[in-house]
Amino acid sequence: MIKTIQSFTIERIEILNEKGEAEKKLLPKISEKQILEMYRWMHITRTFDKKALALQRTGRLGTYASMLGQEAAIIGSAYALRKQDWLFPSFRYSGGMLLRGIPMDKLYSYWGGDERGAKPPEHVNVFPLCITVGEQPLHATGYAWGLKLKKQNAIVLTDFGDGATSTGDLNEALNFAGVFQAPVVFLCQNNQFAISISQEKQTAAKTLAQKAIAAGIKGVQVDGNDIFAVYKATQDAIADALKGKPTFIECYTYRISDHTTSDDATKYRSEKEVQEWKKKDPIQRLKFYMEKKKIWNEKKEQALQKEIELLVDKAGKSYEAIPRAPREDIFKYTIAGGVK
Repeated sequence: MIKTIQSFTIERIEILNEKGEAEKKLLPKISEKQILEMYRWMHITRTFDKKALALQRTGRLGTYASMLGQEAAIIGSAYALRKQDWLFPSFRYSGGMLLRGIPMDKLYSYWGGDERGAKPPEHVNVFPLCITVGEQPLHATGYAWGLKLKKQNAIVLTDFGDGATSTGDLNEALNFAGVFQAPVVFLCQNNQFAISISQEKQTAAKTLAQKAIAAGIKGVQVDGNDIFAVYKATQDAIADALKGKPTFIECYTYRISDHTTSDDATKYRSEKEVQEWKKKDPIQRLKFYMEKKKIWNEKKEQALQKEIELLVDKAGKSYEAIPRAPREDIFKYTIAGGVK
């Protein structure tokens, strides 16, 4: 006899379209002030990104991973976190780290190769960003389990790219979180390319969210360029995490820039594809929405851009003024032994 043990469906949440039109019944409870704050943070993320690329191209920053086009996935999720919650970020989540309280000049210094830039200020619940693909979900899940054992009213959010879903580390983290009901939210920024490998060459699964099913946890896909959808999904996931129910959120988005400054994306994708995704710009669609609601106009836009450009420029100068660490630090914490 053959029986169906379990079937599943993956929900996809879409609220704000490319024209700035929102589905009212799905809109999260959010004030105009909060909308304006999220819009500001998306602009900060993009301007920080632009400055980082300029610094790297002029030899003043190391290899850097751009966030261009993924601002809604980053800010929509980070904005939903409460002060007591924790963030375990990947290398493409700098905007979320800034929102959570990491000083901008410190983050530039990290990307400039200074490990001191990875140290968060006191009472800022952000772990250093992780370069190794798929590793930080393990750390996040272990920390979340610790929060549960201590009965703390906090959750952990960890982000990663689609490439991480092909690693054993992430699958171990998902399995552990499911078994021990750890208060953790897994946020996948599916920008459709693990460096040069497309999603179709990584997996035969129709969605990445369904990879959560095998771990016994909820998987949901959202339009990753829709900040309202990301914010709502993260809010719901936080509420569930506090009840011991982890969630895997797949933000279906697109990496407009190269994988990093050492990559050339023209070798594996077409310009036509990139231009089509530029039409789905997350900042532009929120701007359209705010203009329709009469809470935004071009004068405010220009003032905001000027303010943020000054803010980022100041941070860039502050970073470049930071005294270099002593060269001896390279050896100070090295463990002796092994080779004689």
